[in-house]
Amino acid sequence: MAQSDDDDDDDDDRDDDDDDDDDRGDGGRSSGGTSFSGRSGDRDDDDRRRATPRRAAPRQAAPAPVRRAAPARAPAPAPLPDRAADEIIARGVSADDLAQLQTDGFVLIEQRALTGGANLVRLRKPGPLDLDAARAAVRARASGTSADFNHFYRTDQGAAQPADACPGGLCLARQVIAWQPIAGCGPLPAVGMVDTGVNADHATFAQADLTVHSLDPAAERARATASDALHGTAVAALLVGAPDTRSPGLIPGARLVAVDAFVRQGQDQRSDAFSLIAALDWLGAQDLRLINMSLAGPPNDELARQIALLVARDVLIVAAAGNVGPRAAPAYPAAYDGVLAVTAVDRGRQIYRRAGRGPHIDLAAPGVEVWTAASISGARTKTGTSFAAPFVTAAAALWLRAEPALSAADLARRLTERTEDLGDPGRDEVFGAGLLQAPPPCGGAG
Repeated sequence: MAQSDDDDDDDDDRDDDDDDDDDRGDGGRSSGGTSFSGRSGDRDDDDRRRATPRRAAPRQAAPAPVRRAAPARAPAPAPLPDRAADEIIARGVSADDLAQLQTDGFVLIEQRALTGGANLVRLRKPGPLDLDAARAAVRARASGTSADFNHFYRTDQGAAQPADACPGGLCLARQVIAWQPIAGCGPLPAVGMVDTGVNADHATFAQADLTVHSLDPAAERARATASDALHGTAVAALLVGAPDTRSPGLIPGARLVAVDAFVRQGQDQRSDAFSLIAALDWLGAQDLRLINMSLAGPPNDELARQIALLVARDVLIVAAAGNVGPRAAPAYPAAYDGVLAVTAVDRGRQIYRRAGRGPHIDLAAPGVEVWTAASISGARTKTGTSFAAPFVTAAAALWLRAEPALSAADLARRLTERTEDLGDPGRDEVFGAGLLQAPPPCGGAG
């Protein structure tokens, strides 16, 4: 999943000079020569010993050239799992149905109370049942009709590239959409974010109004280690980084409420549907109108329900289109109705080669070599649809600051109607409505 992009991971490869000094010939001595020891002065024929004639060595056939075998290709890494192997999640399961499921061999792993009084349960299936049969068994209960697998979701990003510092906030990727630093705009709307951990001690957040909420570690974190802060710090800094640091944000001064919903399992950093639902439910109680989700995974019925609840409450969710490639199935939550799906372009307005495509794509934003914070200190460029989504979230915040009464649907329309058409004329499956255009620095009709 996420590759390490930090300054502290910048290997100079100074020790990789393969000179093969030990393979060089000595060159100091001749071998196979004849040494003569004679008296001083001229030697006449009488002084020479008669040399014994030497037989010429029989010629040997030249050895056949040895062909080196091509190095064996490393086996392709096994695909990462898209769901927990033995888990089902369900919302609103009654106490009686839950008790019956436990009698039938299901194990209650975790239970959360959601806003509005419903519960969210995470169950381990009985050993003999396959996962499809286990889901069907939960759905057969009157209160478990929308049960689903516990799907996995990941952040994904390309390798970092060295780049010059961001002069005066005018980073090259931002110039593609003529984004100007904002100042004196007055209060901005708060923004929510679901991602990995965030390094709140990074210099770029020294003056930020930043809240980082971690989900209860008692259950989920007990079986894995905490997420790292690479991805979350980069996304958060792109939004609210201080303008006088090396990683200035698009909307510095806005309140950012971030939820760390990820864990690391071995080399796999991921969230799951259960955790995303809990994170979105918590953010829904924070009086937010905007949520950034720079992550992607498969469709999930219970996650879809949670997204629909927020959309019905006039919350605009902006999500990354995913980086699995142009032939991949649509990624979620970006492909859900009411969610703005954002793809990535480079400085030449060319589509990012790994970006997802499809009829659900709404618009494009800069997402290749985007300058933002590294996880510990300093800044680097980052690539992926994860880093395009914050541009749309930031633009939405500026429009909402100027027109607080805009509904989520009207706000989405405002963003998609003010685009630069790319690719085929009109809306298409690569760029959606086109390239995001920066609103006036403080929003407004522009």
